[in-house]
Amino acid sequence: MAFGKKKDDASRDSGDEVISAPGTDDDGMDGPFDIDDFDDPSAATEGRLDLGSVLIPLPEAGQVQVELTQQGVPSAVWVVTPNGRFTVAAYAAPKSAGLWREVATELADSLRKDATEVAIKDGPWGREVVGAAPSGGAGGVVRFIGVDGYRWMIRCVVNGPEETADALATQARDALAETVVRRGDTPLPVRTPLPVELPEPMANQLRAAAEQAAAQQAGLQEPPAPTPAARRSEQGSAMQQLRTITGG
Repeated sequence: MAFGKKKDDASRDSGDEVISAPGTDDDGMDGPFDIDDFDDPSAATEGRLDLGSVLIPLPEAGQVQVELTQQGVPSAVWVVTPNGRFTVAAYAAPKSAGLWREVATELADSLRKDATEVAIKDGPWGREVVGAAPSGGAGGVVRFIGVDGYRWMIRCVVNGPEETADALATQARDALAETVVRRGDTPLPVRTPLPVELPEPMANQLRAAAEQAAAQQAGLQEPPAPTPAARRSEQGSAMQQLRTITGG
């Protein structure tokens, strides 16, 4: 994998505590990367699903599930594996470090309000927030992994049954370590989600599936079997995310 030089701190605005872009650390994690780390930005698309603001690798046997808003706009793209599923999203962030720490604290507090068993664990990039349904209750495990970058923050949400939670977390971390962020230069308020854009073939499949579903509902033809799967939902609370297990 060929990279150019990361942006010099000297080239950035002075007066801020500027963080370095994530790089190889003692745990062997190489990324996530910034698109500007590549000599040839087109090389970042090789072996990755290009979602506009993030480019993510798909694990073996991984499938894609697109979540849409009520207006039909992609709100999340989930990578579904036999162990569960995870999604990677990027947000606008300041030059200084610390946004993920704030977000992690808020997520933990939200989970606790829903009477969820919550733990803060150390991961390759720092703290991870893990929530599980109370013992004896129905549900699974949700894990939030975050990474602070230069003017961006990544949040990875990992959902799955308790028995495969560790294997799923490993898959998510491996994907996160090879993820590329395309932040862009547009000024954005901190915490603004960077837009998700589907590859044209995937967008065409979803449009065709929507048209077939509408026609079927009108009694014109048999139900389709769309790929990738798409479902509509409003963004839910932390507990609603916890209860959303593989397959929706």
